Amino acid sequence: MISGRGGSMMRGRIRPPRRAQTDGEDEFEACWDKLREALRDIHTRNAGQLSFEQLYRYSYKIVVKKAGLKLYDRVKEFEEKWFADEVMPPIWALITPNLVSVTLEEVPSGSIVERRAVGERFLKGIRSSWEQHNFSMNMIADILIYLDRGFIIDHSRPGIYTATIGLFRDHILRSTITQDGASHLVFDILNATIIDQINMEREEDVIDKALVRSCISMLEGLFETDEEREDERLYLTAFEPAYLRSSEVFYKAECERLLRENDTSAWLHYTKRRLAEEADRCHTTLSPFSLAKITQVLEKELIVKHVDEFLAIESSGINAMINNERIEDLGILYELISRVDPRRLVLRNALAVRIIDLGTEIEQTLKSTDFSVAQQASTEEAPEGADKSKPKTLNASAQQTAAAIKWVDDVLVLKDKFDRIWSTCFGEDLILQTTLTKSFADFINSFGRSSEYVSLFIDDNLKRGIRGKTEAEVDVVLEKAITLIRYLGEKDKFEQYYQKHLARRLLHSKSESLEAEQAMISRMKQELGNNFTAKFEGMFRDMRTSKETTDQYREHIRGLGEVDANRIDLGINILAGNNWPKEVMGRTGFADGSKVAVIYPREIQGLQDSFFKFYTMNRNGRVLNWVGSAGSADIKCVFPKLPGKASGPLSKERRYEINVTTYGMMVLLLFNDVAEDEWLSFEDIQERTNIPQADLINVLTPLSVIKSYRVLLKDPQTKGAVRPGDRFTFNREFVSKTIKIKVPAVSAANRIENDEERKETNQKNEETRKYIIDAAIVRIMKQRKELGHSQLITEVIQVLTSRFKPDVPLIKRQIEALISRDYLERAELADGSPAYQYVA
Repeated sequence: MISGRGGSMMRGRIRPPRRAQTDGEDEFEACWDKLREALRDIHTRNAGQLSFEQLYRYSYKIVVKKAGLKLYDRVKEFEEKWFADEVMPPIWALITPNLVSVTLEEVPSGSIVERRAVGERFLKGIRSSWEQHNFSMNMIADILIYLDRGFIIDHSRPGIYTATIGLFRDHILRSTITQDGASHLVFDILNATIIDQINMEREEDVIDKALVRSCISMLEGLFETDEEREDERLYLTAFEPAYLRSSEVFYKAECERLLRENDTSAWLHYTKRRLAEEADRCHTTLSPFSLAKITQVLEKELIVKHVDEFLAIESSGINAMINNERIEDLGILYELISRVDPRRLVLRNALAVRIIDLGTEIEQTLKSTDFSVAQQASTEEAPEGADKSKPKTLNASAQQTAAAIKWVDDVLVLKDKFDRIWSTCFGEDLILQTTLTKSFADFINSFGRSSEYVSLFIDDNLKRGIRGKTEAEVDVVLEKAITLIRYLGEKDKFEQYYQKHLARRLLHSKSESLEAEQAMISRMKQELGNNFTAKFEGMFRDMRTSKETTDQYREHIRGLGEVDANRIDLGINILAGNNWPKEVMGRTGFADGSKVAVIYPREIQGLQDSFFKFYTMNRNGRVLNWVGSAGSADIKCVFPKLPGKASGPLSKERRYEINVTTYGMMVLLLFNDVAEDEWLSFEDIQERTNIPQADLINVLTPLSVIKSYRVLLKDPQTKGAVRPGDRFTFNREFVSKTIKIKVPAVSAANRIENDEERKETNQKNEETRKYIIDAAIVRIMKQRKELGHSQLITEVIQVLTSRFKPDVPLIKRQIEALISRDYLERAELADGSPAYQYVA
């Protein structure tokens, strides 16, 4: 009994007959007759009584008689005739006009069930023929194994199995059938039928996957020629191109349908699902050979060609996904774009545009928001039954500060939103992180007040924003502040604003936590370097030294034995001029040598002289300049009872402790020596104190205009700011609900700059940048000795970009200035291009 291809030969060796074979044509024919009958029995599945050893001897005799070629041809002829007589007619019977119209002509016919049934009948016929032929060829190859070994190898012919199995390709798949005057290749019908079954499955119909897979296996086992090259499998050369073309048409139509539906989310989920389905189909129904190619078709038709259109859809595109934080959709979008573009260019551009648009919206919202009323008071409703207090009206300075806080808060909310999207949806992709960082930096720096607003945000948090927060929560606030600073392009401008705000917090004890202040500076130092925080650290050193000096002075006074109950308690802050902003050191400052000679009250002058003697005992050559605009004072005021008042607050004496600036204290002390009905004009007060006019206006306005602090009466009594020519007198009818009163101070250190002040700040900043650029140029040239013009400008920009982005024209002007001051001289490089040499 024959069991299968090579089965008997693998178990043992068949010995050839010992007797010499007789010659003659008759013997070949006799052996061939036996073999032919055996082949017929094998095809008809009637091989149970055949003897493998006997049949092997027949083929062996023929080969030994050198008739192997004849036997080879006879076997092929037999198989060709068998195909023509027994195999082809049943297959042709399955190729009906309905099958051709449905598969090749794609003409709808009948229901989906009929369509599937027609295709399955044809595929089953092909499968049955193939499996029977393959089984038979295996058995025949076993019988004729000696023909393969003894003849074919020597004559460079395909093996008997290869030659006979290829007959299925040549006589069935490549055969042509004519219907209604049209000729059709069986191969084309087979391909179209398989593809039609796949399309039905794509349309969520159920198909016989095992049937399709068996036909695909047949195509994988057949080759274009009998040479059987791996790249010439029929699956790769004949079926796969048709399958890919059909898939391209199918998904092109599907994508156009999705575009008409105008739903980006549906497109994302559809594309993801189709990619998974096609991958699964290649592993279970088709061939893994096609996985990469069909994936490329889907990526091209569903993603690459139309991704821009889907992202631009207003109701569901990238803008809607970001606005509504559609985490799942954004995750799928990132996954799909990453498949087709490792650089994520489309996604990067879309994110950059959206961030800048949202940043612009924040700026526009800021301009349209009314900050004249405190936001919290206007939005929160009073509890039921409680008195609804009138919303608190903010002054101009407070309005601008509220605007700054809102802008920064909105930017941080936007940053947190994109951070969540980046972490959750984009897998913390570093390429996208770079895009997000650059986009935030672009829109933040496009806002002219960003440096000032960021400093005010930090100022507000360090004064009251961190109150009641845990250490971990404070760290979060500080980290957010550092993130904003990192985005700023003009860090030198931020440094100026931060210096002013820090000075006020330190001098007026406004900081909620000195530890948080130090932590903030430490973070800035780590992020921006020692030079950036040198002045801030110097300010803290001054404050520590001042506290120690004040304690030593008080101990010194106590040691003198001078006990005076009315003695003024003096607290001194000794500030090094280089560390503190000019606005704190006096409006005109000392940089230009124009010191303001303020006239202090006699009591204060005595304290100043006493402290100066103490300070210079161990510090020879030191000069102290008293800055009245930076200090504060607590004054105990007594308001006498008014004659004729028998009841109410005015019927008795009232005592208050009023906290004012040093200039405010000087003004109030003047009224100790003024008669009850006497008035002092603005000019009188300025003459007696020599306080600069702008500072005097800032001092008198809250003391005479704001009702809660109206210690002085003003003539004329208006709600506007004090002006020269106004007169003032002591307000004997002043009443307050609180014993301790803090009069607000108006100074340049704690408010938003107006346009004129901002222009002045920019001019000062420009002058400072000139010195910084000069230092950078000299430092570079001192090291390099000689350098080309373009290279010098490039290196200067690289050195300074961490603080600000210098303008190239400004660098050129400073180079010219250094040449005129004999720091540099002109030269030429070997190629004639301009250069500079350092002059030692």
